Amino acid sequence: MIEFKNLTKIYKLNKKQQKQMKISDTTKIAVENLSLTANEGEIFGLLGTNGAGKTTALRCLATLLVPTRGSVSVNGFDTVKDAVSVRENIGFLTNEIKLDPQFSPRYLMGFFGRLHGMNESEVEVRREELFAQFGITEFQDKKIEELSTGMKQKAAIAVSLIHDPKVIIFDEPTNGLDIITARAVTDYLQKLKEQGKTIIMSTHIMSEAEKLCDRIAIIIEGKLTANGTLAEILAQTDRSDLEDAFFTLYQKHGKAV
Repeated sequence: MIEFKNLTKIYKLNKKQQKQMKISDTTKIAVENLSLTANEGEIFGLLGTNGAGKTTALRCLATLLVPTRGSVSVNGFDTVKDAVSVRENIGFLTNEIKLDPQFSPRYLMGFFGRLHGMNESEVEVRREELFAQFGITEFQDKKIEELSTGMKQKAAIAVSLIHDPKVIIFDEPTNGLDIITARAVTDYLQKLKEQGKTIIMSTHIMSEAEKLCDRIAIIIEGKLTANGTLAEILAQTDRSDLEDAFFTLYQKHGKAV
């Protein structure tokens, strides 16, 4: 289970950042008082525009950032006090994490498997399973730099899941992928759900969230504006699809469209 309790993350801005953002404020609130829970055996979606705070929330969850206020826990482990235990329980994939271009998928699976304390036989079992799932087997000895964009993404997913984590964190898992590769990724998310994993994913693709997510949280300007099943959010906004529901909430809580 994943639990956010009043998570707030505030960044300090230098003069260059202030100039780029065209503001005079010395701080920026990326996430403010975010509270939500993602349970075992469900896919939980974080929806929002670029800059809404989704990635910041997931980085706090993955122990990459320390909350300014509030807390985040994974299966009872606090992401600050028990960071090592949290990392043992999670797999984290973001488009900003790039695999070393000079190494092969086979080598990287072994490298990251050893980092997680796995022996060679354990690595081999997971490597064969994941490579078969994503169609990587025939490309496993090629350098990452020689692979297509879709194959690089699938290799990154395989590497992030080498240790068979209980909690999976995906930040925009299908962003920039072709329709075939994206389908392979979403199909595997469903498979992980069936295995009882806890999955939390950020996306701005409404159709993807409608299809995959058991529950959805909508974050606008760093604040939680809706949280529930698709049916509950549609009822709350009196809309018939998620895209219209999102725009209704954005017009109410965000900047003018």
